[in-house]
Amino acid sequence: MNNWYDSAVFYHMYPLGMSGAPLQNKEGEVVHRFDELKKWLPHIKALGCDAIYIGPLFESTTHGYDTKDYRMVDRRLGDNKDFKTFVAEAHQMGLRIVVDGVFNHTGREFFAFQDIQKNRESSRYCGWYKGVNFGWNSPYNDGFGYEAWRNCFELVNLNLQNREVKDYLFDVIRFWIHEFDIDGIRLDCADCLDFDFMKEMRWMTGNEKQDFWLMGEVIHGDYARWANADVLHSVTNYELHKGLYSGHNDHNYFEIAHTIRRQFDENGGIYRGRVLYSFVDNHDVDRIYSKLNDKRHLRPVYTLLYTLPGVPSLYYGSEWGIEGRKADGGDPALRPHLVLEEMEQHPNVPGLAEYLAFLGMCRKEYPVLAEGAYRELMLTNRQYAFARIKDQDAIIIAVNNDENPAELYVPVPLQADEFVNLESKEVLRVENGRIRVQLPAGGSALLVPVRR
Repeated sequence: MNNWYDSAVFYHMYPLGMSGAPLQNKEGEVVHRFDELKKWLPHIKALGCDAIYIGPLFESTTHGYDTKDYRMVDRRLGDNKDFKTFVAEAHQMGLRIVVDGVFNHTGREFFAFQDIQKNRESSRYCGWYKGVNFGWNSPYNDGFGYEAWRNCFELVNLNLQNREVKDYLFDVIRFWIHEFDIDGIRLDCADCLDFDFMKEMRWMTGNEKQDFWLMGEVIHGDYARWANADVLHSVTNYELHKGLYSGHNDHNYFEIAHTIRRQFDENGGIYRGRVLYSFVDNHDVDRIYSKLNDKRHLRPVYTLLYTLPGVPSLYYGSEWGIEGRKADGGDPALRPHLVLEEMEQHPNVPGLAEYLAFLGMCRKEYPVLAEGAYRELMLTNRQYAFARIKDQDAIIIAVNNDENPAELYVPVPLQADEFVNLESKEVLRVENGRIRVQLPAGGSALLVPVRR
């Protein structure tokens, strides 16, 4: 595992929300909010992150996914020069930049769709979209019908089997690589994208930039169809996301352990050799603090996020334990405006950001957390221990979802006399092939062998 993205810790920025941009884009107004977003870079670096997933960025009409112009940064955030400076400063800090690629659909203000509205059957762009039919009508009374993403008719589905569309989008990607020096793309709704389109994109981007990363948003299905040597490098692990919160709410570590066995077990895991993108919340789902019944479970949830197989991603604001439910205002409730200085001074959960920085440090100091094989060591409904192992390196992780302290006797997966708790610095003796680990309610521990 030598690729930067396989061992990275990501920070997920939704720039329109976090910078306080208006929900509607007003023509002609450019507001330089990247100046505010740049202030977050030292904070992100201090958390131990290696990469930023930021988006959407394309010029759009409302929420960012109704693209109006693929070659222009959304004017509510700034201009192309602002983003170029943002990427350059991130790179100087050792932070990679991955952007949102919204290629399944465009907004209704995109030039090709507007040409169809104007010229109807005579438009040369009729083949750019799926299902254009001049015998139908749309909810917008266009005088023609078209296929929309999940029947959201402000999002018009592109025809990704059309050679002109593919060439146009590939030119857009080359533009973003050459103009801004981005390091990867997160493909919006990749589970809707044409596979031949993604395969060609994989070949093209690899030729443009050898270590360019492609990650797809996939909610359901066999992730191996997308994450493989021909299509994408990785996809979102929604299966693990569900287990991470419900396994705590239900006091059921068997759910999480079963998911990991199914996905990554050395002897039959269906995604062995793949590195999926892990998260506990993002811009589409409720904040983890709002989802957990017992708020003490934040610590073991994040411990598992950072130590189970996968690329961990931290959604902006969740390092302070902010709340957010879709039921309390739709998507904007998940994408709030945050002022960095205020959050640092008044976190909702004191100490959480510091603990996440500790976990980020562990990922850097102990590469086995990213590279090691997974081995389950102990499992009950309320306690769980496993190891990440590579050659003679190993790290043991133990978590407790009980309301009471727990005492675990964990089998040791390699020859060692003592282990040290990386957070408390306590040294634990190995007795009869096991170590005794004491965890508080909602506690966790990372243990490494003491080398003499």
